[in-house]
Amino acid sequence: MTYTLFLILIMIVAFLLILIIMVQNPKGGGLSSSFGGGGTQALGGVQNTTNFLDKSTWTLSIVLLALILLSNFAAPKANVVDTSSEIENTIQNREVQDAPAQPVTSTPVTQDTVQ
Repeated sequence: MTYTLFLILIMIVAFLLILIIMVQNPKGGGLSSSFGGGGTQALGGVQNTTNFLDKSTWTLSIVLLALILLSNFAAPKANVVDTSSEIENTIQNREVQDAPAQPVTSTPVTQDTVQ
């Protein structure tokens, strides 16, 4: 339940971040240049819009990073089976062979066999 909530919040923040970034223009255009009229100059105009877009981009980026890191703790964990006890039981219960393994012998290479 919590993991699903984190995923939904991540998607919303990512969408908002995309919108904010698309509104900006790196060369001074974008949404901030459209507010450059005479009436908005008295209220601060382009500078306030640029500051708002810049601060909102950083804020949404930090929120997105925090949500991603927090979702790691809320992720459902896989069922981990303790295999060490099964391996130890197999090793302890295995049958010991009485007969030793046959040694591998190789035929000696002599001058007569190599021609």
